[in-house]
Amino acid sequence: MTSMGKTRRTMSVGLIGAALALTLAAPARAGETPTAAAGWQLTPTGTDARFRGLAPVDGRTAWAAGSKGTVLRTTDGGRSWRNVSPAGAGDLEFRDVEAFDARRAVVLAIGEGEASRVLRTEDGGATWTESFRNTDARAFYDCMTFFDHRHGLALSDPVDGKYRILSTRDGGRSWEVLPSAGMPDALPGEAGFAASGQCLVSAGPRDVWLATGGGAAARVLHSADRGLTWTATETPVPAGYPARGVFGLAFRDRTHGIAVGGDYRKDQPSPRAGAVSTDGGRTWLPSATPPPAYRSGVAWLPHSRTAALAVGPTGTDLTTDGGRTWRTVDTGSYDTVDCTPDGSCWASGEKGRIARLATEDRGTRGLGG
Repeated sequence: MTSMGKTRRTMSVGLIGAALALTLAAPARAGETPTAAAGWQLTPTGTDARFRGLAPVDGRTAWAAGSKGTVLRTTDGGRSWRNVSPAGAGDLEFRDVEAFDARRAVVLAIGEGEASRVLRTEDGGATWTESFRNTDARAFYDCMTFFDHRHGLALSDPVDGKYRILSTRDGGRSWEVLPSAGMPDALPGEAGFAASGQCLVSAGPRDVWLATGGGAAARVLHSADRGLTWTATETPVPAGYPARGVFGLAFRDRTHGIAVGGDYRKDQPSPRAGAVSTDGGRTWLPSATPPPAYRSGVAWLPHSRTAALAVGPTGTDLTTDGGRTWRTVDTGSYDTVDCTPDGSCWASGEKGRIARLATEDRGTRGLGG
């Protein structure tokens, strides 16, 4: 996810309270919060779309993008959502969204050939402009990230044996395919997962990481020059099958990262579904107590050096030691999670589910509301 505008400051008292409450809470039934004091509070979206794309801006403004060409926006902390879907986009599958503020956002549609597209709005979704349409039948775009308001990248599955990277320098108004000379060869059967908008993430002005699966090993590739050259590292997350690998990444800075994944098939276990890096992705260690099941999304709690949330169809897990150990704190279904610099955390998933992390002192307003 985008690292735009993140500042270093002490984690808010409310967020500390939420993390502690989640840590101490017993798991709840599906869709319920762990306790009345803190947990996910569902917001009314009025749709059954599946939202794998999520871009909260702050405690009041957030965007979500999902199936059936659906894009929603809230400017009141989730009390209400406005359907701002692009006209004629009903056949598109939006899997990622990056938002700069309440008016400007970029969405990515996935699929083979021309199904992969990028659209941009500058008026809160009242109108949309298509800024990229894939014309190469071999390409399949999965996710995107922005370093700042101007510079961003989008990731395609391998073409001619190498991952394809799309670049923008004008906030998503125009895009170009980067040269592939600095990209390592992809493994046979390897690809990215368009599961949460987190298979391509950035931290700072130039560092970016991409997550893979499906091949003999689940790898993380890193670039320190906005996608021109890359290095690849194997992770301990199991792969070796098209449904296995790393599905989501989160870096709180250019050094400390968390990877989550597993096997997305419902009838399959997902051992070693988490890994941690403390050297910018050059090496990865398995979580001592990993998430207990497949997880597709992960996010650091704002301004915390040790706390993060991971989500998947069977629940939410919390770590308070930088990803080394995880504990399930909610059993509701979510595909992706993200937090904002002002201390609000959001999650989204199937059947129109979008939620905010709420604490007792702020009720359903959630953090930062």
